[in-house]
Amino acid sequence: MAFDLEEQEKIDEAKAWWNRHGNKVIWGVTLFLLLVAGWRGWETWTRNQQAEASMLFDRAVQAARQNDTQGAKTLAAQIMDNQSWWQPGWRAYGAPAAWLAGRISHDAGDAKSARAQYEFALAHAVDESTRQIARLRLATLLLDQDEPDAALKQLETPFEPAFLGLAAQLKGDIHVARGDADQARAAYKLALETLSEASAFRSFVEARLDSLGG
Repeated sequence: MAFDLEEQEKIDEAKAWWNRHGNKVIWGVTLFLLLVAGWRGWETWTRNQQAEASMLFDRAVQAARQNDTQGAKTLAAQIMDNQSWWQPGWRAYGAPAAWLAGRISHDAGDAKSARAQYEFALAHAVDESTRQIARLRLATLLLDQDEPDAALKQLETPFEPAFLGLAAQLKGDIHVARGDADQARAAYKLALETLSEASAFRSFVEARLDSLGG
């Protein structure tokens, strides 16, 4: 009998606890399930965005290879238009799409558009390596547009070892444009020290250094 009373007390306590906290438990479980469902939905949506962005970028590259420059720029623009915090699936393709559009514009002599597109690539780079490539491309364009000081400014922040040789070679070109032969020699020598032996840029840098008496 004592056992039955003890069990009944436990049941009564459980009922009382449920009466006090049951709604909270139900709401908590419901909220958890909604969060899980929402997160899975977000992941699915993001993957779908990535797939769409990848498809558009592949089409843009293919169009560029076929000399359909307008088609390539239109597809690249679609990717660039979808760069926002609530569309994370598109972000990885924003800078590459801008690079592609910028190169097409640059080759066509449209420096204004190319500069805007390279600046877009720099602003929307998703990692440091992508950002450094964007800086190199923008600096090259600025040098071509006879803005060596602006080009040099893009190269002030240190580069990773993978890009150090290219940055040094470009600095050498910029110093040549500024008429600073000593700085150019130093930059070209650094480029030769950091470029791999297999790099196609080595012969170019050596020729530039030789022309300066280096």
